[in-house]
Amino acid sequence: MLLNSFDEWSRLREVVVGSAENYVSHERELSFDLFFHDNLAQDNPSRSEWYYPRLSARSEPADRRRLPVARRYVDELNEDLEGLADTLRDLGVTVHRPRALPAETAEVTTPAWSASVVPPLNIRDNTLVLGDEIIETPPMIRSRYFETQLLKPLFQEYFRSGCRWTVMPRPLMTDASFDLSYVRTATAGGPTEPVEEPRPSPYDVGLEMMFDAAQCLRLGRDIVANVSTENHELGVAWLERHLEGRFRVHRVHRLSDSHIDSMVLALRPGLLLVRSEAVVEALPPALRRWDRIVAPTPTENNFPRYDDDALILTSPFIDLNVLSVDPETVLVNEASPELVRTLEDAKFTVVPVRHRHRRLFGGGFHCFTLDTVRDGGPEDYLE
Repeated sequence: MLLNSFDEWSRLREVVVGSAENYVSHERELSFDLFFHDNLAQDNPSRSEWYYPRLSARSEPADRRRLPVARRYVDELNEDLEGLADTLRDLGVTVHRPRALPAETAEVTTPAWSASVVPPLNIRDNTLVLGDEIIETPPMIRSRYFETQLLKPLFQEYFRSGCRWTVMPRPLMTDASFDLSYVRTATAGGPTEPVEEPRPSPYDVGLEMMFDAAQCLRLGRDIVANVSTENHELGVAWLERHLEGRFRVHRVHRLSDSHIDSMVLALRPGLLLVRSEAVVEALPPALRRWDRIVAPTPTENNFPRYDDDALILTSPFIDLNVLSVDPETVLVNEASPELVRTLEDAKFTVVPVRHRHRRLFGGGFHCFTLDTVRDGGPEDYLE
């Protein structure tokens, strides 16, 4: 079982599919509010309590509020994850799963803070696979601080087979660790509550690296990394030093607040799937020369209707978050018929797969999966 994954499109051999077992709530606290700032503010403009971030009027050591997730939505999500795993197996892909989050593991505590725990669902976020190396990235949400522990048995197997395994420096994640400039200057979603100064902590060390693997687009020897804050900049600087001589890192700035994979994906060499032409203009010059498919605007009918108090975590463009099985075959949410037709018109073999509650759980098929073995190598696609 040899780790090998350099790109987003070559023939997929092995993949990890995330787990939603014991997903019970979202927790409103600083790191969560900052991470989901754009989507929550933009997509819920009528709900003033959802303007992000809300740092004022905070007392005690932490102002935390858990918002329960309805059990029926979790059950249906688990059904859809099993369907995704079965589809990949039917396509000849070996599917691995993380350990399920134990029901009794409700909270994680460090010397600086405590937070509720969520299961390893969007496993793309905290692990970057580059060739024969696993890199655990420094988390951006406190509730996900130890998420990769639930992948340890699989990582151990790959390591024993010869892969490299690296953990980027773990942040202390006090309030002072976060660069607030993005939410102070971003306009997405209209007005936001003024951002107050961070609450001091004896563990403060200043701004720290926090950077998710899903901020990276992998293109053989090249990595396109989205940078929106000084936290991201520190993470990319670490990657550049660590990968020097093996990979080239190209920054794009504020393409989104964090993740790149609902803005642009590479379907094969020379062809991108993008949210809009404006996204293309933000890419490195060599990528602007690639052909592109602009994703159709999703319609309201593509999504379930939820109660007014449901917390919507993603943009309506979440279904752009597709997973390629090979350069001609792509898994697409069956609830996005416009995107299915667009890709079929481009001569792709589209495999529709059910995924109902992607906006409640913050991820699509690319987010839910971590491809560990693909056929591709360290080619120069941007030369």
